[in-house]
Amino acid sequence: MARIGTAVRFVLIIVSIPLGVILILLGVLLALSPGRPRPLLDENGKALAGSISEKTHVRINGVQQGMFIEGRDIGNPVLLFLHGGTAMPEYFLAKKYPPGLEQYFTVCWWDRRGAGLSYNANIPPETMTLEQSISDTIEVTNYLRNRFRKDKIFLMAHSGGSLIGIQAAARAPELYSAYIGVAQMSYQLKSETLSYEYMLQAYREIGNKQMVRQLEAAPATMTIPLPASYMKVRDKAMHGLGVGTTHGMRSVITGVFLASWLCREYTLGEKLAIWRGKFSNDKLLWDKIIAVDLTREVPKAGLPVYFFHGKYDYTVSYPLARAYLDKLQAPIKGFYTFEQSAHSPMFEEPGKMKQIMQQDILAGSNRLADGM
Repeated sequence: MARIGTAVRFVLIIVSIPLGVILILLGVLLALSPGRPRPLLDENGKALAGSISEKTHVRINGVQQGMFIEGRDIGNPVLLFLHGGTAMPEYFLAKKYPPGLEQYFTVCWWDRRGAGLSYNANIPPETMTLEQSISDTIEVTNYLRNRFRKDKIFLMAHSGGSLIGIQAAARAPELYSAYIGVAQMSYQLKSETLSYEYMLQAYREIGNKQMVRQLEAAPATMTIPLPASYMKVRDKAMHGLGVGTTHGMRSVITGVFLASWLCREYTLGEKLAIWRGKFSNDKLLWDKIIAVDLTREVPKAGLPVYFFHGKYDYTVSYPLARAYLDKLQAPIKGFYTFEQSAHSPMFEEPGKMKQIMQQDILAGSNRLADGM
């Protein structure tokens, strides 16, 4: 019996070790997840008078949707930011790589329907469509216009959000002072094949035989859905070459996944919702996103249009975006190449981005654009 008792105690000790680690990690995550945005401070460390820093939920087209709103002066122009992916909020990345937009704008970081703060397992899946996303964007725009008493606001959209943003801007140009597409999509199915060809050649040139074998076994083809084998290796291959989220990011796990869990402005439940929303919406929306050819859907827009694109971006094709803007009919256009960036120039080169926003976009000009 003594031997049995010793064995039981030994098993309990072994089991308790990982349980203890899990409890410690959970405690750390809870401590890092108060879920409240911090106030913007003046030079004396006090809350800045006339500023705004809040997390709020608004009923948009029948669904409660969440957003962070930040700005140093609520009298400034309003900017609505549409995050990328099918449902991948970027507010937490803005905390890690501050773009500084709140200096010149009242910025709304909206978590779109089904994403992050706006995730709800009970949202009817039939409403998770691109058309609904465009409608939601216009509804959020009108909420911001009414709340901050603006005739027009600025609309900035990144990556997957740019597919929605440019369509919303083209449909209702009277609501927007300008549209800014960051890593602007044009025809993502074609972009994926170009990216695949580039990555395969690049890994051959650097002699990474293992990645070459993986890519050769998982070709991206002009078919929908894209092969599952390609999607499995896609992000790892992109980040390994510095052509993914940022030019310096080599792992989406440490660069994006971990950053989301360390963001203090989301609660622990909201952080979990970020990833639940991403995975559920990838299944619903990804194939629809890559199928859209914006060169056909949006050949013209009745407002100033600006594209920001990283030189090293192969997540969304740089040459396709440039060719799209060349053809797009708009009263003012500007294409801006970010020489040190991949997919997220507003996070990678915030100084250049702010200069363009101040000197061109707020002024309604394109003097700093490429070739101008």
